[in-house]
Amino acid sequence: MSESTETWARRYAAFFSELSEPDLERLGEIFEPEARFKDPFNDVTGLEEIRRVFRHMFRQCPKPRFYLHSWAVQGNTAFFHWRFTDREDDADGRLRLDVDGVSRVLFNEAGRAVSHVDYWDPAEYLYDQIPVVRGILRLLRRRIGA
Repeated sequence: MSESTETWARRYAAFFSELSEPDLERLGEIFEPEARFKDPFNDVTGLEEIRRVFRHMFRQCPKPRFYLHSWAVQGNTAFFHWRFTDREDDADGRLRLDVDGVSRVLFNEAGRAVSHVDYWDPAEYLYDQIPVVRGILRLLRRRIGA
């Protein structure tokens, strides 16, 4: 395990654990200018595009928060197991996100991310909250499952 990558992973985890909208101007401290960010809904390259994804998150989610469960480092790669929530309650009637996922982050020699790929299941954590889609997913799961 590389001590440098462990340090970079710790800094990266701290940044996202405390992320607020003004921090988006500091993305260049942890991402390379031409870094790639990918999740189930986005696949973008470059700091401005990454900022756009996170600005959208702040517009859609009243109180986004990433909770880091654990991470592992291998070479220049860190794997983060996290939980994302977008509010304390769903009293306003909007969909509430409570997502468990994993990110694979590749670091360069300067300790900045060149690639960040999120792995999580939108069917389990998002689509199941929409009544019509939930019914279709249940039908599909019954037909496909053992």
